Amino acid sequence: MGSGVQPILRTPLVLLAMANLMLLGMRLWPWQDVVNLPGNGTVGIDPAVCLAAYIGIIFMIGSTRQVHTREALGTGTLLGLLGGAVLVGEILLRAQAASQDSIPPALWTRGPMVAAVLLWGIAGFRAGRATENGVIGMLAGTWSAMVSCLMAATAVLAEMYLAGPPPVSQDPWKQYEGLAIGNSATQALVHSLNSTTAFLVIGPLAGATIGFLLSSFGANRKT
Repeated sequence: MGSGVQPILRTPLVLLAMANLMLLGMRLWPWQDVVNLPGNGTVGIDPAVCLAAYIGIIFMIGSTRQVHTREALGTGTLLGLLGGAVLVGEILLRAQAASQDSIPPALWTRGPMVAAVLLWGIAGFRAGRATENGVIGMLAGTWSAMVSCLMAATAVLAEMYLAGPPPVSQDPWKQYEGLAIGNSATQALVHSLNSTTAFLVIGPLAGATIGFLLSSFGANRKT
């Protein structure tokens, strides 16, 4: 991949992260009520912080001028898009099952994540084999996971936004305090926020780990 890789890596991903921040902000408006969420508002603040961090990381990593690194990130992007499509499909299937009050099979909930992680590992393996550098492979796996998880976060946040706000309460804290017996709309809101944070945090960690492991294997095979 040549010099055209860099804008392909950065611009759409930054715009997607910014769109997610906008969705999150609109859904949690008025923002002063965020502190009424569990953990003194951390449930709502954490995904916002993660998305802001994604924007900075995407700018920092995507601005690299090293050819091998750009090629590794390009591979990570392609496999990340595939992994993201798998995760988005799983989110949509789970939402459909929830709307029909049915429990999705375990394959629906675990299989897509396993497939996505394997794709991130393949990105790391290919980068490690091409560069003989485990760190570049880890970077490719991390980047691939970021692409996938940003797509998954978009699906969760869009679904959360379209669901509309939970019922208005005169005492918002009590609405969240009794989640175990609270209304389903409030539980869905908190679950969506937690899911978004989990995707954005755990995904890249998994991508970095499997990317490094498989890239080291790929580098050793080449030598």
